[in-house]
Amino acid sequence: MNTVTDKEAFLAMVAFLQDYYKRTGSDDVGGLLGGLSLLPDGSTADPAAWQDWLRAVQKSKAGTVDAQMRLKK
Repeated sequence: MNTVTDKEAFLAMVAFLQDYYKRTGSDDVGGLLGGLSLLPDGSTADPAAWQDWLRAVQKSKAGTVDAQMRLKK
């Protein structure tokens, strides 16, 4: 079984979004990436981003992510 740490998964998500941004130039994705940038101390530029990420990881581990993309507002 291949496992990754929360930080490794975070960096994989950032790499995915960076590639998407390079292809599309999406301002929304660019703004998101700005907040996800890691500072020299290892924290994110947007202080809430890491906590948001950890909540997303917990949803994934709990199996409560709707992968069918039925987004709810």
